[in-house]
Amino acid sequence: MSTHREETENTPARADGEFRVRATELDSQDPLAHYRQHFIGTDTPLSYLDGNSLGRPLKRTAEDVAAFITDQWGGRLIRGWDEQWLEMPQAIGDQLGRAVLGAAPGQTVIADSTTVVLYKLIRAALAAVNDAHRDEVVLDIENFPTDRYLVEGIAREEGLTLRWIQPDPAGGVTVEQVRQAAGPRTAVVLLSQVAYRSAHLADLPAITAAVHDAGALVVWDLCHSAGSVEIGLDDAGVDFAAGCTYKYLNGGPGSPAFAYVNSRHLGSLRQPIWGWMGRKDAFEMAAGYEPAAGIRGFLSGTPAIFGMIAMQGTLDLIEEATMAAIREKSLRLTGFAVDVFDAWLAPLGAKLATPRDPALRGSHITVDHPDFTKATVAGLWDGDVIPDFRAPHGIRVGLSPLSTSFGEVLQGMAAIRARLGG
Repeated sequence: MSTHREETENTPARADGEFRVRATELDSQDPLAHYRQHFIGTDTPLSYLDGNSLGRPLKRTAEDVAAFITDQWGGRLIRGWDEQWLEMPQAIGDQLGRAVLGAAPGQTVIADSTTVVLYKLIRAALAAVNDAHRDEVVLDIENFPTDRYLVEGIAREEGLTLRWIQPDPAGGVTVEQVRQAAGPRTAVVLLSQVAYRSAHLADLPAITAAVHDAGALVVWDLCHSAGSVEIGLDDAGVDFAAGCTYKYLNGGPGSPAFAYVNSRHLGSLRQPIWGWMGRKDAFEMAAGYEPAAGIRGFLSGTPAIFGMIAMQGTLDLIEEATMAAIREKSLRLTGFAVDVFDAWLAPLGAKLATPRDPALRGSHITVDHPDFTKATVAGLWDGDVIPDFRAPHGIRVGLSPLSTSFGEVLQGMAAIRARLGG
């Protein structure tokens, strides 16, 4: 029989208090805690758990953009293109490669939206294969809609066959599934390193090797991994990669995407959207398209300068903090969130739709419950707790390591529990 003392020690109030103490201790011991002060809004009571969709802006960004408007745009006017702006897509691309992607210089460029960049890379990869017998593209049914729609459209244009991988919705694509799907007819494999819903972290090096063993090329979508996990594109021998910059890189709404093309492909590839910025001399205005050498040839239209200015501040912070330390905090944040889920939400019928193994997840968790709807999230937003909703009944709790505190996580999880009547 339980004693009165044992019953008292196991009350919900005691568990709540223990989590509050633990969150305070984790925040006080966090070596990256001081970076939080660099972000706008972190000194308010709001719990922001959606940095995996749109990162908070840096305080520095307001100053950088204001200085750009006054000194560069306003002061230098059109001269800015010759003096600095034309080189920014490659200069910031190289910094992104160095700080985040594990990519040597000359392989990364900032350009377009993720959708446009992926289209360019997939079409370029298909052209590089140049084998009529390789008429299949491998992808998974749980990937982000843009990725699926793009490949479906390209397949219709080119008469290609799609080979679909069906991963565990609460997990993701495995090496074995790729080995089974990729074969002598495979031209290109398109996958996300971190699954947008479940946060499953794919084994990028092993899957890349498996694709190459099948004689195919791989295109990685890094939207939910760039800035939250260590990547190592060069070391893994990745062919192509794309990603956005408005999540963990804090470039702001609609900030431009990035394209990575391994140097071994740059000498022979042409991307399909020929625009003036991708020409060898953009201002020559001559007849005929002659692509610029190297990664610059993957540009098309005029670069989005404002978005690049915004992300520079985050890239500087990442280089200072290091991706290894950022990943370590991400693991602590998601581990804490899972522990709180187990104690508070699982008893209320919620399911964890994210891998429990820390090595197999990115920087968010997804919680499913039959009662979760868009209205549930709208109610949380009204109370200044900001996760996001993913159909059919999932709430995503996104944890951006440089700007999210453990106390903020606890506050958000408490609000979700309250919505379930706990």
